[in-house]
Amino acid sequence: MTVRRTLLALALCGTLLSSSAAAEASHTPAREQPGRAYSYGPHPRQTVTVYGARGPALVVLHGGSWARDTDWSGPARWFAARGFTVYEADYRLSSDAVWSAQRADVLAALRWVARREGPGAARPLLLGSSAGGHLAVSVGAYGDGRAYTRGVVALSPVASPYRAWRDGTAPGAPAQRRALARAAKRLAGCDPDRAGRVCWERWGDLAAASHASGARDAPLYLVHSEGDFVPPAHSADLAAAQRRAGLRDVTVRTLPGASHGGPLLKERGLAADVLRWLRDHARTSRDN
Repeated sequence: MTVRRTLLALALCGTLLSSSAAAEASHTPAREQPGRAYSYGPHPRQTVTVYGARGPALVVLHGGSWARDTDWSGPARWFAARGFTVYEADYRLSSDAVWSAQRADVLAALRWVARREGPGAARPLLLGSSAGGHLAVSVGAYGDGRAYTRGVVALSPVASPYRAWRDGTAPGAPAQRRALARAAKRLAGCDPDRAGRVCWERWGDLAAASHASGARDAPLYLVHSEGDFVPPAHSADLAAAQRRAGLRDVTVRTLPGASHGGPLLKERGLAADVLRWLRDHARTSRDN
């Protein structure tokens, strides 16, 4: 009897251990869930990495002064773990091509996402940081921005690269603004100080506000910090232009401190507020 009880106990323990292991495997932490990469175009940087497989589509655009890649896999997994299918999209850098190749890449990535999501799927949401924020607000205001995205969250968006160039070339400009001015000039491919017609048209096209068309454009949630080296005036000017054109769904926030881009998500509950805004606009899109 003792031997039988021992064998039964061992069998039960084995069953429980197997069940526990299965449960643990099915609840892999978000940070350990791998993304899967796809190409949306022929250039090596025209790729999308997908995290999650359920919920509304959220396209994430990294920063890096249009000149380098930055890692957004952590936030992408965080949003995927909270109910989004996240598409972390890369794009050609300023060393690969000048403007407007980057906007064209984001539009191509959005078309790829729409095909993958399938007929009848709601348009993706967009989240961009710094230079990626510039691309997000640019696409959200390009033509009928609502045709591409149902809402844009932009963290420290360089909404006007010309403003960034002007701020960074002013006497006494701090190093980060000087670097951003050089990056903006590389993106434009020409110097505003010696600009001809084509160059000026390109600098004008770079400014998201130049395409503001109000109700035809995507809703906006724009965030900077008080000490951001991309100052809140970038978003204030864009918001004012969109409101004048008739867009009512515009939120602009300025947080204390000097955080820039992605680190803003760690400030004062911003991540939870962004998540709430994205979920609200996912529901609004389905209802409309």
